[in-house]
Amino acid sequence: MIGVMDVTLHLAQDPEADALLGRSPLAALVGMLLDQQVPMEWAFKGPRTIADRLGADDLDAHDIAAQDPEAFAALLSEKPAVHRYPGSMAKRIQQLCQYLVEHYDGNAELVWKGVADGPELLRRLEGLPGFGKQKAQIFLALLGKQLGVRPKGWREAAGAYGDPKSFRSVADITGPESLTKVRAHKQEMKAAAKAAKAAGS
Repeated sequence: MIGVMDVTLHLAQDPEADALLGRSPLAALVGMLLDQQVPMEWAFKGPRTIADRLGADDLDAHDIAAQDPEAFAALLSEKPAVHRYPGSMAKRIQQLCQYLVEHYDGNAELVWKGVADGPELLRRLEGLPGFGKQKAQIFLALLGKQLGVRPKGWREAAGAYGDPKSFRSVADITGPESLTKVRAHKQEMKAAAKAAKAAGS
């Protein structure tokens, strides 16, 4: 088993799904990739569901990269679907795994292992298919705050998501109470964006 972490995460609010996220670097990356346009718990439960449907106890980048795209999309589309857009997400997950195979020998942990500093880590994360700057910064904050990956300057590279006790993103969720705070923050941001849009129109 490559890249074993051993941390308790509380992102899926489901013990088995969270256990996989805490020990599998690839599952954590895939959960982060899925975390858009669906409730966070649904996104982070995805890696466990995919592993179960593949008949495995972990995700394997080589295996997923080599899957037949249509069959893999069908696997994600089975009820309950892994995501609101299972077809396009299946494609993104395969692209991510293909990239990891090509650049990191399929070992997701090598994306951050032994990295020199925060800006370099952010560059590596932004290089991953499906990871824009915001997603890369949130994942960097998650690595620093909960997974013990703290290269020099990691908080600065993560931007506001790196702030201690900020409750802005999944990086700050350690249980039901913090989940509620992050939800409230996200709703405030949405409302502010909506108000700004209305003011500008």
